[in-house]
Amino acid sequence: MFPDYRPRRLRKNENFRRMVRETSLSVNDLILPLFVTFGKNKKNEISSMPGQFQLSVDKLAEEAKEIHGLGIPAVILFGIPEHKDELGTDAYADNGIVQQAIREIKKTVPELMVITDVCLCEFTSHGHCGFIEKGDVDNDQTIDLLAREAVSHAKAGADMVAPSDMMDGRVAAIREALDEEGYDDIPIMAYSAKYSSAYYGPFREAAESTPQFGDRRSYQMDPANSDEALRETELDIAEGADIVMVKPALAYLDIIRRLKDEFDHPIAAYNVSGEYAMVKAAEKAGWIDGERVMMETLLSMKRAGADIILTYFAKDAARVLGR
Repeated sequence: MFPDYRPRRLRKNENFRRMVRETSLSVNDLILPLFVTFGKNKKNEISSMPGQFQLSVDKLAEEAKEIHGLGIPAVILFGIPEHKDELGTDAYADNGIVQQAIREIKKTVPELMVITDVCLCEFTSHGHCGFIEKGDVDNDQTIDLLAREAVSHAKAGADMVAPSDMMDGRVAAIREALDEEGYDDIPIMAYSAKYSSAYYGPFREAAESTPQFGDRRSYQMDPANSDEALRETELDIAEGADIVMVKPALAYLDIIRRLKDEFDHPIAAYNVSGEYAMVKAAEKAGWIDGERVMMETLLSMKRAGADIILTYFAKDAARVLGR
């Protein structure tokens, strides 16, 4: 086609590039994860995630105001209780750490949407995502606890719940429990294709949720599998999921694309802790332009088909987008 077609003609200045840009990233696409811990006056920086903190409930008001001021529409909460036990009872306690955090944020900035991670790993003494029976997580006993947790979050004022445990049938159990309690308007964002990934390492430090024995490969997905992600997602949609998620994002852009092509449902991508930490470490070493890599990474997730991105970069990206 050359010399009749010269693609560089539309790249020669920023205005032309803006006019023909195919994919856009907006602050409206972002959800910021927050780690809430017990105690007072705590703002503990997470060593493997520079710029991210464990915050006590009394520190949430200031944080929520900043997040809302940047235009970020939502946060997702992860709780670190003072006491853990075999059943993770703080996860579904009326005055559990996440329930307190929900109330504090909704009191301070009611317009900020509060999503809650529905899982037990941060609350159990063994660090696994459910009820342990014969050395492994028992699926059906676990989903009863997850349903209780989701309802307790809704009662505290959560706007959305997000089950991340990867138990079979948990979306249906949560949907039924919410509906029975009169919370039929609370949407579910399901971690539908959650892989057993090494990219979660920094998160486990942040949430203090490293398994005390074994690993999570008996319930999280094998990184080698792609077709299975479609089956998992189809099940979650059939059970009542309003949004479906791929986690991690960067190493699974092909999965995001497959889900977008297959399902007429909003797709969320979780830009996980390991992805964040690698960029921050390389930036600190002077090897990359951290800001440009951040924006390029987030844009790749939108280009792959994600409608929503959960990311620890949310505040930094919002500042860039607001310039």
